[in-house]
Amino acid sequence: MMRLPTFRYVAPTTVAEAVRILAAEGPQAMILAGGTDLLPNMKRRQQTPSTLVALRRVEELRTVANGAGLVLGAGLTLAAVAVSSAVREGYAALYQAAAQVATAHLRNLGTLGGNLCLDTRCHYYDQSQEWRQAIDFCMKKDGAICWVAPSSKRCLAVSSSDTAPALAALGARVHLVSARGERDLALADLYANDGIGYLTRRSDEVLTQVLLPEATGWRSAYWKLRRRGAFDFPVLGVAAAARFAGDGTVEEARIVLGAVASMPLVTSAGKMLVGGRLDDESIAAAAEAAARVAKPVDNADFSLSWRKKVVAAFVGYALRELRGDDMRGARERITRYALACGGAG
Repeated sequence: MMRLPTFRYVAPTTVAEAVRILAAEGPQAMILAGGTDLLPNMKRRQQTPSTLVALRRVEELRTVANGAGLVLGAGLTLAAVAVSSAVREGYAALYQAAAQVATAHLRNLGTLGGNLCLDTRCHYYDQSQEWRQAIDFCMKKDGAICWVAPSSKRCLAVSSSDTAPALAALGARVHLVSARGERDLALADLYANDGIGYLTRRSDEVLTQVLLPEATGWRSAYWKLRRRGAFDFPVLGVAAAARFAGDGTVEEARIVLGAVASMPLVTSAGKMLVGGRLDDESIAAAAEAAARVAKPVDNADFSLSWRKKVVAAFVGYALRELRGDDMRGARERITRYALACGGAG
């Protein structure tokens, strides 16, 4: 049995109290939200904070506010996000992403902010301490070599968040608070393409809110590839969002890939759709363009060549859903998961 290391536990009731503690404790303190990622990592000694700052008692992190768009507290559980009528009606990609994270039990614990800050993953990293020690550890923790690509100068562990690609496609922003002040940034700018330094969030900052823009005219969708239809992390995630004119012409579009790099990969393929309609030819061209920038490596399930090959197919599925095609049967057959489709939002 793997046991947790010794740590100090503190449970503030406000964001202000939480950031004061983080500032005082320094980098050896870590935030505990749902704990579905951090606690298993601690048992494997991948992360060994001296202090856990638990946010479950901070009520202000679980608010939902309507306005020009939608503001979601980062402490909302993934289950709460998935059942929110405001999310389902306006931001289908986020609903679909949140609903496909892990199992119902874990969605009841895991939070939106926690999924956005999810640790990067790799076959050589997500093992017990004894297993990792037997190979002399890896660059991400305690070692000097990336065992996926020994000549690599950076860690290639993969971003496996489901909600991050969806929110990036939706044009979301995040709000960060520290004892030094507050700042907003585009959700896509929360990430860096490095398996170790994958977040631009500082260790003393709390991600408090996700800010979604007005959804009028937008449709969105999220498609996830994994071996099992439940529980598994994505080995590919595709989020697509487009804003349509009254005549069906695409006015703006974004296509974001997950699990093919150390961060959600915002492609330029969506720009190819602007000014035209989502016909078979334009969908195929955008799908191929998105696939060209995907460079999965051999540190996740399935072969990397096959994972790259199916990128274009999954982008096509997402864009056809935005077009209004009935993709329910295809989604259940291909992703092994039944979800409401339609891309409304």
